[in-house]
Amino acid sequence: AMAAAAGPARLVRCGQKDELYRAGLRSGAGTALRGLAGARPWLQWRREVELLSDVAYFVLTTLSGYQTLGEEYVNIIQVDPSKKKVPSFLRRALFIALHTVVPYCLEKALLHLEHELTPSTGFPSRTFIRSWIRKQVGELTEQQKKTASQVVYVLKQSIPLLHRLHLAVFYIQGTFYHLSKRITGISYVRVQGEDQSIRSSYKFLGIISLFHLLLTIGVQVYSFKQQQRARHEWRLHRNLAHQHTSKEAAAGCQSRCTLCLEERRHSTATPCGHLFCWECITAWCNTRVKCPLCREKCHPQKLIYLRHYQM
Repeated sequence: AMAAAAGPARLVRCGQKDELYRAGLRSGAGTALRGLAGARPWLQWRREVELLSDVAYFVLTTLSGYQTLGEEYVNIIQVDPSKKKVPSFLRRALFIALHTVVPYCLEKALLHLEHELTPSTGFPSRTFIRSWIRKQVGELTEQQKKTASQVVYVLKQSIPLLHRLHLAVFYIQGTFYHLSKRITGISYVRVQGEDQSIRSSYKFLGIISLFHLLLTIGVQVYSFKQQQRARHEWRLHRNLAHQHTSKEAAAGCQSRCTLCLEERRHSTATPCGHLFCWECITAWCNTRVKCPLCREKCHPQKLIYLRHYQM
């Protein structure tokens, strides 16, 4: 029988089966580490153990020239872009790196960058990569740090959207279930063809997924514009209120903020009744959810802005 391209239903079942076996391998490796070294090393190195488990799974199957357990389950075989040959060793190695190592490194790099760029959230350096990132961030100007922080935020928001876009394209085309296979050009063939009605239902699912993705992006863009508008209005109000409070300060009717030790501007009350500048207490509560004076619980959403307060 002539080999035919594997349809989306088989690729989904293959991916789900592989993920099931990989999860079992990760769980077993984590249990072994926790039993040998204790809970603390396991918590510290859990992500690295998961990475090594995934790499081991693909090295023992794909890189060694064998089918994965998921591929064996649905009886499909990997082929290169020519559809006639098994992917080369280099192509298979590149797929494994893109599928396991690159996402791990990207996740860690963004996490470290976010910690170094955000005030009061840095933590002691323990690795060479973290030390290198800290050194590079230390050489940036404040404006460059702000720009880098925005880039990190955009990347963190864009990566999940990229995966959702890729999944929607897969449902429509029915060829590459994983982004790493799309990049390396690795597809699948099976002996018999696929029912056309199943392929059509996956195309419909892909169109729905694309529509949902566009809706999500639209909501995020709208939310971002609303935030920008709120910030602009706040700046205008702050400038006007600052002129007003400057006159009050000259009359001696303005109290001091215990955080900045200056005349209190835009008086804001905590749930426990203490008063601070709006900017001072919101910046404080974004990193610590306790009142600076009495240490009572003080979440940012519980702060009360006293718009017409004059004491």
